[in-house]
Amino acid sequence: MKKLKVAIVAALGVTTLSGCMGQMGVTGLVTKGNLMAVDNRYAREGLFILLSPVYGIASIADLFIFNSIEFWTGKNMITGKSPAVVDKNIDALLKVNDKVDSSLKTAPIQANNAQVENTTIQQIDNNTLQMNISYVNGTQKTLRGVKTGDAVAFYADNQLVTTVKVQELENYVTAAQL
Repeated sequence: MKKLKVAIVAALGVTTLSGCMGQMGVTGLVTKGNLMAVDNRYAREGLFILLSPVYGIASIADLFIFNSIEFWTGKNMITGKSPAVVDKNIDALLKVNDKVDSSLKTAPIQANNAQVENTTIQQIDNNTLQMNISYVNGTQKTLRGVKTGDAVAFYADNQLVTTVKVQELENYVTAAQL
């Protein structure tokens, strides 16, 4: 049960970790640093090779954190650029926007730049954990995980966000060594 609680808390805190297409802002900063360090193409390549672990870490951070935030909010928090890469108007080969609901054409979450004042996590019952977030501007948000059978349903302000199998959460905790 303790592993499940840890998994739910981790999932509540990292629901954006889905890996998304985006501007690769952190990787771009590493590249900019590389280019600014020296003006010779061969020296830049040598530095690139030496920095390859840094590029790898930056790419992973972009893929799983910053690009995900960009995907869901429509703006990259590193570059400050908007719209998100996936929202750019390009002459695409497959045209589907005219066939889908309008809610599927834009970023579903508007970025909340309010500063967090207080966060609490409480166990409502044996199957429910809830995170209450209070912002300095007075607004509040509630994130909740409810276990039913072999799955956990996640809610943001009483609206279903996703459902995840308990085994997937336990695998995540094991892989992340939480």
